[in-house]
Formats: sequence, C-alpha cells, structure tokens
Amino acid sequence: MTTYTIGQVSSMFDLAPSALRFYDKEGLFFDIPRSSGIRKFSDKEIETVRMIECLKKSGLQIQDIKKFMQWCREGAKTYPQRKALFEERKKAVEQEIEKLNKTLAMLDFKCWYYDTAMADGNEDGIKAMLPNNLPEDVQKLYDYAHED
Repeated sequence: MTTYTIGQVSSMFDLAPSALRFYDKEGLFFDIPRSSGIRKFSDKEIETVRMIECLKKSGLQIQDIKKFMQWCREGAKTYPQRKALFEERKKAVEQEIEKLNKTLAMLDFKCWYYDTAMADGNEDGIKAMLPNNLPEDVQKLYDYAHED
C-alpha cells in the first residue's frame, strides 16, 4: 500500500499542510494512520481530500462537510441524506455555471465589439446594430448575456 506524507498530499492538491492538519483536527479523516506521530496518507485519505475539495468548491462549508463525513461513518442508512446533499450541490454548481456562461457570452460579445470597432475605426456601425440587428452569432451572445 502506497502512503504519502503531508507534504506530498499538500503538493498534490495545492493545499497548505495546515489545511490538511485542520481537516484532521476537525475529524474529516477516518482514523488517519500515524507513524512516530507523523500522518501517513493512504489512497483512502487521498480520496477523502478529493471529496472535501469537491464539496468546498461546490460551496459547502466545513461544518456541512463534517456532517457528510459523519453520514459516511453511519453507513447505508444515510444514503438518502448523502444523495440529497449531492443533488443540492449539483444544482448550485449548475446555477454557477449558468452565471459564468453568461459572463463568458458578454466577454465574447465585447471582444467582437472591440474587434469590429478597431476595424471600423469607431463604434458607430455597432451602435446602429444594437440591440437587435447584430450578426446572428453575435446576436445570440448579446441576447444570452442580457437575459435575466
């Protein structure tokens, strides 16, 4: 079985070693093995760090991640709670992706806008096309970026 030091795990996930110590102190690992007081991370702990980071990136707070880890310890009876948690996080991430896609559409539109303005030497032609007479592909970007 491969084991990793806290420094190796820190590098793998671009996390400070203190973050991993904090996770351990908060009880997010199941009895992490130690050798002479030094934490030895196995593939099981690597997967736990991967899950913690995923849940954090999805917007979950440490206290809620602790709750999830406790559910894992409790076994199969908590499958419904765990599934509901992932459904909720999935929905939140999808909403964030939608917001980012609208931001990207606006950035794409503005790149076209300024490419066109530079080619024309001014913004007059573009302003005459706004808001509903843009080229079809640009119109789609513009409309999507301006949706409520």
